[in-house]
Amino acid sequence: MFKANPHPCLVPFYGSFRIAGAPTRPTDDQRAEAGSRNDLESLKRMIGSWQHRLYADGRYALLLVFQSMDAGGKDSTIRHVLTGVNPMGIRVTSFDRPSRTELSHDFLWRTVAHLPQRGEIGVFNRSHYEEVLAVRARPGLLEQRRLPPIEPDVWTARFRSIVEHERHLAASGTVVLKFWLNISRQEQRRRFLRRIEKPNKRWKFRASDMADRKLWDNYMMAYEDCLNATSREWAPWYAIPADDKPYMRWQVAQLINEICTQIDVDFPPVSPEMEQELADAKAKLEGE
Repeated sequence: MFKANPHPCLVPFYGSFRIAGAPTRPTDDQRAEAGSRNDLESLKRMIGSWQHRLYADGRYALLLVFQSMDAGGKDSTIRHVLTGVNPMGIRVTSFDRPSRTELSHDFLWRTVAHLPQRGEIGVFNRSHYEEVLAVRARPGLLEQRRLPPIEPDVWTARFRSIVEHERHLAASGTVVLKFWLNISRQEQRRRFLRRIEKPNKRWKFRASDMADRKLWDNYMMAYEDCLNATSREWAPWYAIPADDKPYMRWQVAQLINEICTQIDVDFPPVSPEMEQELADAKAKLEGE
C-alpha cells in the first residue's frame, strides 16, 4: 500500500492541521524553487511518460481529488498539469449538485461509478467530500437530503466511512492523492471580479458563488475538520497555496511526479515464446 512521504504541503495525519496557519501564497524561496514555465512542461512530460507505463502495467490506478472554494483554480490546474497524459488513460469527472437518483443512494455512491480502473488516472473535480463540506457549511442542506433520522455525530460517521472507503481503494491498488487548493478570501474576490468583467469568463459565475462566499467561515471550519479527519498515509491531503496560480500548478505537478516515481510500474516483460514470435515476424517483414 502506498504511503505518503513528508512534504511541506502535506496535511498532518490525525488532527494537528490549522487553516489559520496554512499559507495561501508561496514564499519567495518556494516561488524561486518552482522555476520557469519550462519546469512545469518537463514535469508534465514525466507524468505523461509514467502514465504510459501505468496503462501498460495494468496493476495500479491513480485517483487525484481536487477540492477548493469557488475560483480556487481546480479546472485550470487539471488542464495545465495533465495535458501531457494520453486521453485514453485518463478520466476526469466533475461533480456538481447531486441528482435525484444520486440522492436516493448513500453519499459515496455517485463517485464510485467514476473511479479509475487499473491502468488509468482518474480525476475528481470536487468529489465525495462535498457531502462533508458544502452540505455541512450550508445550514439546512443536510435536512433536505431525505435521510433516516440524523445522528448527532453524523460528520464523524461520514469521515469514518470516507477513511475506510479510501483505505479499501488503496489496498486494492488505487493510489489516492487529494489536493486542497487554498485560496484566500481576498484573492477569490479578485477572481470573481475578473469573471464578471471579462465576457469569456462570465459564464463561470453563478449567484450561488456569492451565497457560498457569505458562508466563508462555515466552509473553513468544515475544511479544517475534514482535512484533519481524513488525511491518512494511504490517502493524504496536500494544502496547496492557491493565490499564485503558476506556483500552484507547479506544486501539484511536482507532487504527482514525486509520488508516481514511488509506484513500481513498467512495461510488461516479453516471454521467451513472444520473443520468438517477434523474431519470426521481423524476419518475415524484412524478407518482403
